[in-house]
Amino acid sequence: QVHLVESGGGLVQPGGSLRLSCAASGSIFSINTMGWYRQAPGDQRELVATITSGGITTYLDTVKGRFTISRDNAVNTVYLQMNSLKPEDTAVYYCNAVVVPLGWGKLEKGFWGRGTQVTVSS
Repeated sequence: QVHLVESGGGLVQPGGSLRLSCAASGSIFSINTMGWYRQAPGDQRELVATITSGGITTYLDTVKGRFTISRDNAVNTVYLQMNSLKPEDTAVYYCNAVVVPLGWGKLEKGFWGRGTQVTVSS
């Protein structure tokens, strides 16, 4: 079993900042790509940012220059630093990790966290 637990969401005013964290635990051999997705009410889940085990990052166009994804491989944790937040960033943010579980050889599986609410409002 692999578990992802997000933290760091909350209510912030427009222009403010939040830092999300997601820690992976369980029967993990290695973690490949980790990422953050978000889903606003009535919308589909969208990819916000990803980071490979080697540190290569990708971003949704609308968050480039405002959000920064990073990871600490020693503690299996991925972060999302969100600056200059806008009301349209309001959503539930989900962590995703592509994991090679212990005993799976080279097979990998994606796991999701339960999400953390981010609300940007004055």
